[in-house]
Amino acid sequence: MPRPVRTASLDALVRDAAADVVARVSSAVAKQFTDLVRDGVSRELASGVRVRGGSAARRARRGEITKWVADNRARRVPNFVIETTGLDTKKKIVAKYGPGAAFEKGKPAPKPKA
Repeated sequence: MPRPVRTASLDALVRDAAADVVARVSSAVAKQFTDLVRDGVSRELASGVRVRGGSAARRARRGEITKWVADNRARRVPNFVIETTGLDTKKKIVAKYGPGAAFEKGKPAPKPKA
């Protein structure tokens, strides 16, 4: 007497179908992903991305500051302003000369506020 044909469970059918799809699609997805990454890296390198640690990563020197306006939000006080006023902080300079006082290199300091 022949054995009865065993019916496969729904879970097994879905797994088999999914395995076939994954096997066919995964290589195409991997190739597409590789192409996209290669194109992105090529674009970044062409646009001048700098690599850390090399001489290209060093920042170019900024130009010399010849004019500075006293402002409470300023980050630094240029050396020529410190030499001209004798004051070393922006708070002291703004307190003495007022906000908006303009200092130029090689010129005398503006008049202090009254």
